[in-house]
Amino acid sequence: MATAPRLHGPTSSLSTSWCHCWGCSAPCCSSGSPVTAPGCCRALSGAWPSSRPSCGTGLGGGGPKTGGGPETGGAPLPTIYVVTPTYARPVQKAELVRLSQTLLHVRALHWVVVEDAPAPTALVGGLLAASGVPFTHLHAPTPPEIRRRPGDPPWLRPRGVEQRNRALQWLRDMRPPGEAAVVYFADDDNTYSLRLFEEMRSTRGVSVWPVGLVGGLRFERPLVAGGRVVGFHTAWKPERPFPLDMAGFAVALPLLRARPAARFDPAAERGYLESSLLGGLVTPAQLEPKADNCTQVLVWHTRTEKPKLRQEEQLQRQGRGSDPRIEV
Repeated sequence: MATAPRLHGPTSSLSTSWCHCWGCSAPCCSSGSPVTAPGCCRALSGAWPSSRPSCGTGLGGGGPKTGGGPETGGAPLPTIYVVTPTYARPVQKAELVRLSQTLLHVRALHWVVVEDAPAPTALVGGLLAASGVPFTHLHAPTPPEIRRRPGDPPWLRPRGVEQRNRALQWLRDMRPPGEAAVVYFADDDNTYSLRLFEEMRSTRGVSVWPVGLVGGLRFERPLVAGGRVVGFHTAWKPERPFPLDMAGFAVALPLLRARPAARFDPAAERGYLESSLLGGLVTPAQLEPKADNCTQVLVWHTRTEKPKLRQEEQLQRQGRGSDPRIEV
């Protein structure tokens, strides 16, 4: 049975006030009001941004960051829930650190990290606590029958299905009804432009955009005419109902609540995992094009090279391996 999720929010025992102006975590807030301090928001441009920073209690911001400003008429920004499945491997911490330091710069964002593990690990928990990003830490082990075996090619079995579905359950069960929010599935190895998050924030149903370096192409993208999606530029299995990469869409949380049966199908045919969710939410004609009518690439399907640790393995066999107490 899954243990209770770790929610970094108002119940935090930490009491230091921190500024969260585009992710800055310098101690520059006093009684909930921003004040100038070396190394904080002023260092970015020499002056406070047009949107005032919001302050929260604790190192991670006391829950989802919210902020208003001229672009929202003073109303709170819709929260972006970034869902990241992750699993243990040599580059796991490096991937999560890189992603966290992108998310630090996004206002009104909450990071939902779901481990493929029977219990939360200290490595991921410690990283999240130190990240400065409001987060929820979940876990959901992949069943043995669909888990990749050693030597399996990466395309043989989908990864992250149970973890994304666990996040969907948490979002539907634990977030306030009627909350204006957007859900985005961000793998830990991709590269994200900050502009992407502001593009998706206005999502009403399902929004879409191009993804670079995917599907054997320079990019895949929805084709747009008259402000509507009319097709897809893709080369691999173009007959798919939604030939989109996981990084190429976001979903409004109210729509996910209104369609409680919509989920990722662990038995989906190769390449159809995204379609298994989206088909329960919208039709292709209802997709909302973003990124200048899907002409701007703001996310890239990059992958970190698997490190070769032959010397490490050799030293371990000799009892002289690297100190296991040092986290990498």
